[in-house]
This record gives sequence, structure tokens and C-alpha cells, in this order.
Amino acid sequence: MANAEAHLALDAGTYRIPQREAVVRHFAVMLADQADRDGVLVAETDDGRVVGMVEVLLQSDPPEHQILCPQPSAQVHTVVLPDARGLGVGSVLLQAAERWATSRGISYLSAGIYHRNVDAVRFYSRHGYTDAGLSLGKSVD
Repeated sequence: MANAEAHLALDAGTYRIPQREAVVRHFAVMLADQADRDGVLVAETDDGRVVGMVEVLLQSDPPEHQILCPQPSAQVHTVVLPDARGLGVGSVLLQAAERWATSRGISYLSAGIYHRNVDAVRFYSRHGYTDAGLSLGKSVD
């Protein structure tokens, strides 16, 4: 929920605050998934308070009729609570996500970052993530 609030402050026309129950359902399903398809890793303080998390969401291979080569890939989403930022929590989470992905044969990770989120762009750039293309969009009526 803290992540949604931070993104809403970036652009209220693009982001929203989801219903808490929907967020709880999403993570309950992910954490109960026995297939180990996607991953959720958390960072806790010594007293058990969760201060950050990273999701690793596996991407499907492109359909056979498309020209992109298949590559085992996933998207990462890293979230650190405001009071825990600047302490290395995000870096530790991202490194853990990369190890988790590698252990499952994933060879490419991406992070979909909204261009106005300069802190996230800076964070992922520091960890070797580079511009991987351009996504164009248009609202149609």
C-alpha cells in the first residue's frame, strides 16, 4: 500500500490505490503457490517488521509466430518502506531476487519503471539495469 501511495504522488492520472483486500488476496495466492512460478522475497528487521519486498514475475515466451527469440525472463518490482530507504535494503532484496531467478534458469530480468520515478531509475541503474527499449502508448476512444 505504501508503494501505491508513493506512485499516486508521482502521477494520479496513471496510478491508483488498490483495495487492501485485493492486495492481500494477491500476495496470499502468490505465497501459497506450490508451483514456485513467481517469487516474493521480503526484508525484515530483527524484530520481524517487514520493511521491503521484491516480486519476481516470470514472463511468458513470445508466441511462435512472433520474431522475438525466447529467453527465460522475469520482471522485478522492488518496494522499500520510506523509513528504511538508504540503508541498503533494496540492494539486498534485488540481489536476492537475482539469485532466486538464476537458480530457476531465468537469464534476463527487467524492471518496468515509470519515467518520472527518478529514484527507481537511479536505483536500478546503479545495479546494472539499462534502457532496454521504448514502450509507446496512446489512449484511444
